Amino acid sequence: MGRARTLLREQATSWKLPNDVTETAVLLLSELMTNAYRHAKVSPGREIWARCALDDDRVRVWVTDANDTLLAPRNASPDDESGRGLALVATLADNWGATPREGGIGKTVWFELACQPHGPHEAVL
Repeated sequence: MGRARTLLREQATSWKLPNDVTETAVLLLSELMTNAYRHAKVSPGREIWARCALDDDRVRVWVTDANDTLLAPRNASPDDESGRGLALVATLADNWGATPREGGIGKTVWFELACQPHGPHEAVL
């Protein structure tokens, strides 16, 4: 997870994204990677993938894992130690969702954040 955050931060710097967009993207990536790591129960040999792209006026981030269960935000109580990650994504992202993985096992959870236009770019984290 730390490597994905570092790579996203480096990519955002090369794209010259505003600091607030970068920090929000890194935070939301961390939440999605944590969910995939904790809940996907990925079998040996399967991986969790992250990808980001800058296109037009938004940065997009996708996290793909081998679990078919689509996610939805929970209503965590004040005493719960977890369960707020997707609510955070839903609150801070301009758009987000979860879809079955095309052509394979698993799902992709993604989010978008508005930013200044820089033209199309893409990176695998």
